[in-house]
Amino acid sequence: MQVKYCNAECQKNHWPKHKKACKERAAELRNEALFKDPPAKEDCPICFLPMPYSLICCISLPPATILSVPIHDYAIANNEELNDKVMERYYTCCGKSICVGCDYSFAKAGNIGACPFCNSNQDKTEEEQVEEIMKRVAVNDAASIFLLAGYYYQGSLGLQQDQTKAMELFTTAAKLGFSKGHFNLGNIYYEGGNMKKAKFHYEAAAMLGHENSRFNLGLMEKKSGNMDGAVKHWTIAASAWHYNAMHNLLVALKEGYISRESIDSILAAYNKSCAEMRSESRDAAIQIKMNRI
Repeated sequence: MQVKYCNAECQKNHWPKHKKACKERAAELRNEALFKDPPAKEDCPICFLPMPYSLICCISLPPATILSVPIHDYAIANNEELNDKVMERYYTCCGKSICVGCDYSFAKAGNIGACPFCNSNQDKTEEEQVEEIMKRVAVNDAASIFLLAGYYYQGSLGLQQDQTKAMELFTTAAKLGFSKGHFNLGNIYYEGGNMKKAKFHYEAAAMLGHENSRFNLGLMEKKSGNMDGAVKHWTIAASAWHYNAMHNLLVALKEGYISRESIDSILAAYNKSCAEMRSESRDAAIQIKMNRI
């Protein structure tokens, strides 16, 4: 983006001379985009509180301090039970999501089994659920495409397991700008040993505001020996609620990779972010889920 050519042929002829500078500049631009402030977190359309990524990030526990991150300690102690507990419900009938706290309040008001947006009955067979999802997929609804990909990947909801089809759908969701699509692709490539593609998708998701991807990038940077990069990623993730990132930053403080002044600032942002995701209805929904464990 620093040089103009009269046509593609001249650009191609000059490529041997400018490709090094071009690649360096491209890396600079990518780095700038990667570490700029992420987009604002999506709000629940009913309570207007930030949509929590998982149950654990909005549970009512004491604020983090320079000595500990209570949410991290609680998550580690209850890892198996809390691993897959989400705090968001997606309605395939109209393609909208609400937090589980609002879902709980809606049901408590007597609206059990109904969609809070279109009031359609949610008591459907697996075939009806798949048919409903397919309608949303047909209109390029990224969330439904991502949901269908997960069903194919696991072989659930009556669908035959097809991981190739799942990868195609995750990729489609990612191309539509759905951060969770990039995150899942990052996980799959990471588990398969393709670190280059894993990093690409984690970075794409992180730039879209996906804190778990940001945290994973920090782990990858630490593993490669780049603690400065790891601290940068964890700082952004922790400022947006990520308890593992906040815990790792406290460890980095003890090891001399970050200053006390920086930690104080990040702690304040972390505690504020966690507090913003708490409410009485979310606490009630969490308690019900915990009682079922």
